[in-house]
Amino acid sequence: MAASRSIPIEPGILAFHKRCEEFYPPDAVEAPIAQQRAWYDALCAQFDAPSPAGMVRQDECVGGRIPIRRYRPAEIAAQTRVFYIHGGGFVVGSLDSHDAICAEIAHAARVELVSVDYRLAPENVWPAAFDDCFEVLVSLLADGRSVVVAGDSAGGNLAAGLALKAKAEGLGGVAGQVLIYPGLGGDLVSGSYEEMAEAPGLSTADVAYYRDVLKAPSDNAFAHPLQVDDLSGLPPAYITSAHFDPLRDDAALYAQRLIAAGVNVTYLNEPQMIHAWLRARHMSDGAREGFRQICFGLSVLVGTVDINPSPSAPRPDGR
Repeated sequence: MAASRSIPIEPGILAFHKRCEEFYPPDAVEAPIAQQRAWYDALCAQFDAPSPAGMVRQDECVGGRIPIRRYRPAEIAAQTRVFYIHGGGFVVGSLDSHDAICAEIAHAARVELVSVDYRLAPENVWPAAFDDCFEVLVSLLADGRSVVVAGDSAGGNLAAGLALKAKAEGLGGVAGQVLIYPGLGGDLVSGSYEEMAEAPGLSTADVAYYRDVLKAPSDNAFAHPLQVDDLSGLPPAYITSAHFDPLRDDAALYAQRLIAAGVNVTYLNEPQMIHAWLRARHMSDGAREGFRQICFGLSVLVGTVDINPSPSAPRPDGR
């Protein structure tokens, strides 16, 4: 494979990747778990941003054991809340790693947002993280207000799984799903897994490592949403992927299958982005626009913007 096929050319995203590797080396998955987490925490701190004016945070626990953080922006324009689940391969990440991202999403969408500090692998293998997230979702829905589930990477996997389980159990109130470069159980050997096997930021070998650490059963559809036969009746979705990412086709295939099942989907593939580009939103033009589109798409799902957007905004079919 020619190296140029798996490397973007946008200067901002290349600078972002270089900065990431200064804190989180390409072979990080070969290091002890404690070292991976220390590197990741240092990396995340490099991309922190000032908190939006008027943002109020409140840390709580669900069920006496699952930490969550509530974000209330200065203006809240909808009763629907966002439940955001962080990425990190199920191995790294925390309330703090995605704090700035969550605050900016809540501010831009004018909505209350709740994030979760789910249990991590390898200390807690499948279904610990999923069970934590589902327990939080049930608690959020208990007051009758609807929720949009959202997440990036591993968090996108969990968000998609939550929507599937809510449907399977007849749990109403999930108003939408926002899946940001999610891993959804692709085959690891074809399509983008082959084409982008050595992509900057995440390799196919890394994806295999994270799956092995999580130890989710290969036949569990909540862990591998692409295995689900019937996707009808799921909530509307906003799905975004990065072109230079082995997980790209997971997002594209899931979007196509949801559309075929009659689900309203907006799908955008970011042509110059790499995995984890959310962190580049203040240093890459493509990431900045991609983040704006995520916030707009989420705003549509929670009802804080007009459902008939301007011609420049993404259409429901993603075109």
